[in-house]
Amino acid sequence: MMGKLLEKRWVCILLSVLLAIAFWAYVRAAVDPNGTTTIHNVRVETAGTNVLTSQGLAVAEISPQVVELEVEGPTSARTELVRNRASLYVRVDVSSCVEGENTLRYRAVWPENINTDDLSPKTSTVTVKVEKLYSKSFDVQFQLNGKVAKGYQMGTTGIEPERVVVSGPVEQVNQVDKVVAILTAEELSERFAGDLPLIPLDKEGNQLTKLELTLSAETAYVIVPVVVTKEVPLTVNIEPGGGATEEDAVREIEPKSIVVSGSEADLEALEEISLGSVNLSDVVGTNVFPFDISLDPRFTNESGLTEATVTVTVEGLDTEVFAVSNIRTSLPPEGYTVDVVTQSVLVTVRGPAEELAKIDASQLLVVADLSNMTVEGSRQVPARVYLNGTSTVGVIGEYTVLVNMSR
Repeated sequence: MMGKLLEKRWVCILLSVLLAIAFWAYVRAAVDPNGTTTIHNVRVETAGTNVLTSQGLAVAEISPQVVELEVEGPTSARTELVRNRASLYVRVDVSSCVEGENTLRYRAVWPENINTDDLSPKTSTVTVKVEKLYSKSFDVQFQLNGKVAKGYQMGTTGIEPERVVVSGPVEQVNQVDKVVAILTAEELSERFAGDLPLIPLDKEGNQLTKLELTLSAETAYVIVPVVVTKEVPLTVNIEPGGGATEEDAVREIEPKSIVVSGSEADLEALEEISLGSVNLSDVVGTNVFPFDISLDPRFTNESGLTEATVTVTVEGLDTEVFAVSNIRTSLPPEGYTVDVVTQSVLVTVRGPAEELAKIDASQLLVVADLSNMTVEGSRQVPARVYLNGTSTVGVIGEYTVLVNMSR
């Protein structure tokens, strides 16, 4: 009796499983029926091009470049596939191709995020044209897709590698005008350092993305320095002399300012650039003085101007000329004697009129400088004029004295 019961139990279990399978098949057929969907414009991609390259060959053309892919399967799976069709493509393996035209069968590559177990594609063939490999070398150029932020400036870009070899069919390689590393930045305000993809462009600047080209390097390491720029005024120090002070002088500097780049912290403290000093004793009426524009090594002169001119005019003072006969010399070289040929020097003194009226020629002393006299003979030597007994007026101009030196 017990045995018969057990036999009946196993029979029931088996029948239950069979009925469940049949019911599942019925529900699926009724709710999620099989069918066929044609997906248009599915892109064709290649595999195995490295094998061709090693043989000195390259893919010149694939025809067609997009195919219509017919897929059979349940409605739910086909619907999900159509929804993700952007990630769907077909792949053709070109590793076995020979030079000329090759007919190859492609296979579907499904999107990663869908269940394709029940999908069955109906694939066909494409024609792959293979030619001898052609190579050409290009300098890698940097291109900023965007702009540098206001108040900043891009420095000299560093790129590694500096050159890249583009290989492929001769007709396709000849379409390449340049190879660029493109950095996209709406407003670049800081230094960039990193890898950027290398992109071949045609003469119109269009990206050549659909050609069968290979590059000796896919990326380049690019350093883009970005510095702050600032317009900084040029200044000159006015030293009193020749009876004039800074209040008596009018100065003009050309250019008035230059654009300088550097770090933000360094530039913040840079308020002006001093060219040097002008002593008013060297100014008679109006004089123009050239100055080199020199910068601290921390800064870069972005204006490119290396020289400035300073025009100084002394106004509001009178001048008077004195005939000075009080002429002396500095010590002559050992073993030499010196005779002063010049008997009188006309010296110009500048200052307020009421102060000039108090000056007498006896207060002036002319001293000839013999430091550069090393040979016998007559020679004009520079002389310095001293004015004793006053500080409200001063001597202006340059003077010389004729001397004769002998042993």
